Amino acid sequence: MIRIQRDAERYPGGDAGAGIDTRHAFSFGSHYDPDNLRFGALIACNEERLAPGAGFDEHPHSHTEIVTWVVEGELTHRDSAGHATVVGRGDLQRLSSAAGVRHVERNDAAGPLVFVQMWLAPAEPGGEPSYEVVRGIADATPYALPEAGALLHLRRLETGERAALPDADLLYAHVVRGTVRLAGEELGPGDAARVRGEKDLALLATADAEVLVWEMTAAG
Repeated sequence: MIRIQRDAERYPGGDAGAGIDTRHAFSFGSHYDPDNLRFGALIACNEERLAPGAGFDEHPHSHTEIVTWVVEGELTHRDSAGHATVVGRGDLQRLSSAAGVRHVERNDAAGPLVFVQMWLAPAEPGGEPSYEVVRGIADATPYALPEAGALLHLRRLETGERAALPDADLLYAHVVRGTVRLAGEELGPGDAARVRGEKDLALLATADAEVLVWEMTAAG
């Protein structure tokens, strides 16, 4: 089973007056949808656009694995565990909020900031917060998130190139840039596919593309 969610079907959010534009793939805040609470371990996939000087003031998280992929610009991160970093284009950031952590996310650069932030529910709550940044993540090596029983694959494709998708209980594919074809469906920026129980799938780039793919177990 493959379900396509188009970019236009995402729930709008953020604060335009504060320079924050957010598009939510899952039920979030005032956009409550009991039929769209999660997919496997994935409970949020937010596209964020922050104008220069805009950002999210210090706020709490707990029992959530927060994975951020910077598409454009520089993300300034600070948290209550003492981490302070700048995350750039092509870098991946993970914050394991565990029993509780507070953080700040800002665009302190002169240009626009675009990132995709994905939240996953851990198999076991609690523990100590942890943090890491992977600079220039490679296509060939998936990023393992064992706390949520998930793997994140990056697919960068040139026009006409194909890339096989892993056979898994669940796949969630989010198009960051360009266009791809999946099982006869054309997907563009912001579109996502939720795949359950399918095998031998592949992405075909109909324009140079970048796609984030979560591989998860059905129990996730």
